[in-house]
Parts: sequence; C-alpha cells; structure tokens
Amino acid sequence: MSPRKTPSVQVIVWIALYVLMVALSAWHPKDTLTWWLEIFPSAIGVAILAATYRRFPLTPLLYWIILVHSAILYMGGHYTYAETPFPNLFGDLFGAGRNNFDKIGHFFQGVTPALLTRELLIRTSPLGPSKWLSFVSGSVALAFSAFYEFIEWWTAVLGGASSEAFLGTQGYVWDTQSDMFMALIGATVAIAALWKLQDSQIAKIRATGRI
Repeated sequence: MSPRKTPSVQVIVWIALYVLMVALSAWHPKDTLTWWLEIFPSAIGVAILAATYRRFPLTPLLYWIILVHSAILYMGGHYTYAETPFPNLFGDLFGAGRNNFDKIGHFFQGVTPALLTRELLIRTSPLGPSKWLSFVSGSVALAFSAFYEFIEWWTAVLGGASSEAFLGTQGYVWDTQSDMFMALIGATVAIAALWKLQDSQIAKIRATGRI
C-alpha cells in the first residue's frame, strides 16, 4: 500500500476557510429552516468533493470557485437573502427597495455548474474537443438553475409561510425568470473568461496520470 500524500498548503487553507465559514454561518442564523435549506446543496457538494478528491481531483480553479459559491450560500443562509448586509450592485433593476444579494448567488449558480460540466466532459467524454462543449456546458448550467427553481417552488408549496425566506422573491414578479437569466450570464462569462485557465490546469492533472 502506497503511503498517503500529505495535503498541500492550498488544500489545508481551503479546508480551514470552509470550516470557518460554516462556523460563522451556523452561529445564531436568522431563520434556522432557511439556513438548512440554503446550505444543504453546498454541504452535499463538499461531501462529494471530499469523497472523490484522491481518485478524481478537480482543478484548483473549480475548488476555489466552489468555495466562493459556498460562501455566498452560507451568507445568504445566515442572514436570509432579503436581509444580507451586502452592497446593492444592481440598484432597482430587480425591483425597488429589493435586496439583490440573491442575484449574485444565481450568477454563481451558472458559473459553478458550467465549469464543472465543462471539466467533466473534457476529462471523461469524447465531447472534450468538440465545438459543442461550451454550448452544452452552458445549457447544463441553465437546466440546473431551472431545476433549482422547481425545488424552491416545491419547498414553498410544502412549507407555506415558513419557507418564504427561502423562496426569496421579495415581491418581484419576474424573480424566477431573472434568477435563471443571471445563471445564464454567469455560465457564459465563466466559460468565456476562464476556459484557458481551466484547460491548462486540466492538462497538468492529466500529466500526473489522474485522468
């Protein structure tokens, strides 16, 4: 049996930041149910990352993007998106007086699935060198965003008023559509801006023989 590799400094820093983030978010959240609903996707994702790290490590780019995305989810879960103390970057674009921190979350809801899909396709399928790669990756991200809107809908139906903070429409009639649009923008920007960096990191992983 080969000896276990010592985790790199980058891995240790990532884990430390994640643990700190979880601890801060879990400290007296505004609404406990909303906290659990918001952090659940990140918690499941990180568990999968931990289980697959040694046999199928992702690129450092993806790990850090997942950490940033998780930070947004944990912040929104702690305060609820309607009350997160964060600068309003969109003004009244999505409704007057609305807290638009959730739109940043939906932007990353496009970024993360798009880059994750792109990496998995490059490393495990014949679609890697195809001209369809970017289109398929972006489409998967948009589909994921739409499915998440289904989850919010079903949760609101089942939970009633207690799940209102999770639904987070804040009275904006086009909230669902704008959420998916922000995810599409996030996916498009991520692929256009980061594909070269992602490709170079994938090449380094392949050079080690780890797929």
